[in-house]
Amino acid sequence: MHNQELKYLRLFKEITKRINSSLNIGEVLRSITENIVKTLDVKGCAIFLLDKSRNKLLTSSSYGLSEAYVNKGPIDSEKSIVETLQGRWVLISDAHTNEKIQYQEEAKREGILSILSGPMSVKGKVIGVIRIYADNPLNLSDIENEFIIGLAEIGSIGIENARLYSHIKADHEKLINDVHQWFDYGATKAF
Repeated sequence: MHNQELKYLRLFKEITKRINSSLNIGEVLRSITENIVKTLDVKGCAIFLLDKSRNKLLTSSSYGLSEAYVNKGPIDSEKSIVETLQGRWVLISDAHTNEKIQYQEEAKREGILSILSGPMSVKGKVIGVIRIYADNPLNLSDIENEFIIGLAEIGSIGIENARLYSHIKADHEKLINDVHQWFDYGATKAF
């Protein structure tokens, strides 16, 4: 095994351990975006979760991008690299001129030339998108591609676990509240 492959394998293991030990979606996403930027030496990385009710991609985590770029406006899931939401990875070589890019001028001002956009999915259902931004032509090795795809997959599972935990916790709190109300109601009836 080459040194570079070993480096990616160790980093993947470390990130996976962090993802598996956290039920906080923010921590999971931050770990992925930050490590991708630092490891691949790219301009930035962002993860967007899909809001199906409004057909929007909501920025859930970003690293290496300016506030102005992150807050440039709503990302329409039907206008911005649509193939990604169909489960395909897409490489945009020139973000300044490609019609798949919703915010071409903003990408130009940010210094973004190429974008790699990939699906984040659980059980075949796309829940979000990961995008990697570079200020030069993005030319990733096979091991880098596999590293990114693996992080997107394990990140999706981490997101789903955190969501399920959040729902279970809310249901548990509601149940406890209902039991307290029931006991309070019974106590007032006894007198």
